[in-house]
Amino acid sequence: MAENDDRVPPKDDADLAEAARVFGPFEADLIRSFLESHGVGSIVRGRTAPFVYPLTVDGLAEFKVMVRQEDLEKARDLIASRPAEENGEGPEKAG
Repeated sequence: MAENDDRVPPKDDADLAEAARVFGPFEADLIRSFLESHGVGSIVRGRTAPFVYPLTVDGLAEFKVMVRQEDLEKARDLIASRPAEENGEGPEKAG
């Protein structure tokens, strides 16, 4: 991939902005993949306890999808336009 390719994940922390915050690694990975499929590079940062099933307790299992500052508005627009889940059920729901 070329260095100027928008899909390359950001490397400089100073240029990062939070595009979304979710509670669970699966939702975070879905958002990251969705953004990258639309040309927005992103990384996921989060904390989990060493359990088989992550729990949301005082920030544990909280994940942030980070994008370049210049891509923040586009990323938030894309996230807002994602189709809603059919049944609204699942281990993670963006709140």
